Amino acid sequence: MLSNKLFATLLILFSCCLQATTLQGKVVGVADGDTITVLDATNTKHKIRLQGIDAPEKAQPFGQKSKQSLSQMVYNKQVTVEYQKKDKYGRTLGKVLHNGTDVCLEQIKLGIAWHYKKYKSEQPKEDRETYAQAELEARTKTVGIWKDKNPTPPWEFRKQNK
Repeated sequence: MLSNKLFATLLILFSCCLQATTLQGKVVGVADGDTITVLDATNTKHKIRLQGIDAPEKAQPFGQKSKQSLSQMVYNKQVTVEYQKKDKYGRTLGKVLHNGTDVCLEQIKLGIAWHYKKYKSEQPKEDRETYAQAELEARTKTVGIWKDKNPTPPWEFRKQNK
């Protein structure tokens, strides 16, 4: 059995490992509704996949609208990216903030991205709940993708088009 002191030390070390790292830079590219390229102060480019959301593919309804929305919010602007890891494609997976606004959440509120529930366990609890609620509200208001009676989620679209 662990002593209280050892347990507390391990808990502190573990929680430190879960802290998000931040990256700041200018958005120099928008690939689609959930992927951007950020140029940092050392002129290093970072491909960023927006955490917690999945936007329609470009060939899907609202795919271009989702990309345009993200471009209007962040292109050529300074952002902060809070991240913990890279995805299987080597992109930094992170929460993107512009002037304190959660860009990922805004995409959901506008009805042009899904809350990506498959990976919700990788999000802080507060973000999970906020993103899920935002999607529910967008569905209720039938905005964006929710105008369609039965929109195809991007993960299903990708699977169908392999």
